[in-house]
Amino acid sequence: MIQFELALQEHQKAIASVMEMSSQIEISVAKIVACLQSGGKVLWCGNGGSAADAQHMAAELMVRYVKNRAPLASIALTTDSSILTAHSNDYTFETVFSRQVEALAKPGDVLMALSTSGNSANVVNAVIQAKKMGCFVISMTGIKPSQLSEMSDVCYQINSSQTARIQEAHSFISHLICEGLDLAFD
Repeated sequence: MIQFELALQEHQKAIASVMEMSSQIEISVAKIVACLQSGGKVLWCGNGGSAADAQHMAAELMVRYVKNRAPLASIALTTDSSILTAHSNDYTFETVFSRQVEALAKPGDVLMALSTSGNSANVVNAVIQAKKMGCFVISMTGIKPSQLSEMSDVCYQINSSQTARIQEAHSFISHLICEGLDLAFD
């Protein structure tokens, strides 16, 4: 049987942790606005559900969130099946995102790195590459200390160890960032 009340309590705990992150969200919005205004782009990466979240949020920027506005340069590194499979076959899955960052990123771009554990090797390697190239890195993880929490310029550590609840909070934060971008690019 579904433990509805327990799931809802864990969800509320995860979302409540976002309340303490308002200054981080403002910093993230400001960095993304500066990046986009200077001709840069936002790159997103993650695995599994986080890959789906990356694609969703890249679309919110490129197409629109709520307001009709000009498209914002944003790309999910999780969408090109030919790149993902060729790279994983010819090299390794651990560098599938860092290779794309190397090819696409420029100094001043923003990398959004999503990983509930904060230790996914391919996401960590993307962050390493992005930092080498002068990108600003925003990551979203769970509560446990992780490689991403140590390496990122801004890290949203959600107060939960349950993957689904962490991802729900990541989506909420991402939507708040989109809301800020809608206001900035009115």
